[in-house]
Amino acid sequence: MTLRLVEFVVAGNEASDLLPVRSAALLRAYGARRGFWTVLDEGPVERCLALLLEVDGGGWTARHVVADAGAENGRTEDGEALAHHDGWVYVFGSHFGSKAGPLRPRRAFVARFREDDAAVGPLPVQVVRNRFRLHRAVNDALAVAPLSLLPPGERVRDRFIVETLARGTARSKSWVTRLAPDDLPLNVEAAAFTPAGTVLLGLRFPVTSAGEPIVVEVAGVPDMFAAEPAWPRALGAYAVSGVTPTGALTGFRAIAPTSDGGYDAVVGSIDALGKGSVLLDDHPGGGDVTSRHVRFRLPAGGSGGAVPDAYLLDGEVVAELAPFHHVEGLATLDGRVFYVTDEDHRVALWVG
Repeated sequence: MTLRLVEFVVAGNEASDLLPVRSAALLRAYGARRGFWTVLDEGPVERCLALLLEVDGGGWTARHVVADAGAENGRTEDGEALAHHDGWVYVFGSHFGSKAGPLRPRRAFVARFREDDAAVGPLPVQVVRNRFRLHRAVNDALAVAPLSLLPPGERVRDRFIVETLARGTARSKSWVTRLAPDDLPLNVEAAAFTPAGTVLLGLRFPVTSAGEPIVVEVAGVPDMFAAEPAWPRALGAYAVSGVTPTGALTGFRAIAPTSDGGYDAVVGSIDALGKGSVLLDDHPGGGDVTSRHVRFRLPAGGSGGAVPDAYLLDGEVVAELAPFHHVEGLATLDGRVFYVTDEDHRVALWVG
């Protein structure tokens, strides 16, 4: 596959995920023919939303979106995944921690906004910090799924679970009741809503003992934003087979729905090389892995109901994205495929 590079500098930071703009009003406001949302790493979600736009006269431009999360300003970090649902754009935090641990409650959030609102004035963003409720629901689903999971390793368990519990207990945090010593640390990197209104959360970690990426189906995410909020529940966990190189470990980096009811995805390393990852200290086979564009489908009738019977999904490799190790998002728009890569202090959009 031959790709063309379009390079941006957006607030001096790198990008996560890629979501097509659906709002005609928003495109008109910027004089654009097409565009994508991306979320920038590390900072609060209201400071990390950006648009990558192809303008009507030709060429591309980037716009850092001014947003306001009200009372939640400054209380989140590390938005990783974007998804459309019912007129809203949802942003999912990683629910993880720094590369040396521990888990960080600020990363356990879901936010949302309406695209049309970005066409005028500061963008209102709604934020719900779930204080590890989603961590608990996903871990419970993984515990009952008939999947053989890769053990986290002693350093990973100590840094991410034991240390988080110790810190929370010392500070009398109520969320410690939602963590258990045998939990797996979750790194949410991808999300896509299903036609049934559930959401598929693609995990960068954990993976199966065979190194296969795991996706968890979660119901009730929009209910978190109700006047009387309810918390999400996990319906089941799936592993995607046939997409992991022999001897490697691969996690999800992006998921996007396809027009025929399936899902495109990017899989790749479980953490970045050369950045002090204790995850790679315990699992070195998960680092030097190039990205792949893959495709999979949920089992017929498996989405939006009871825990599915089929936990292993057949995947296919659509494209090898070597030499890239760090593809963070993909989208298909107007018959063309687009990828965004995680670069130091820049945003790189690759056009197929």
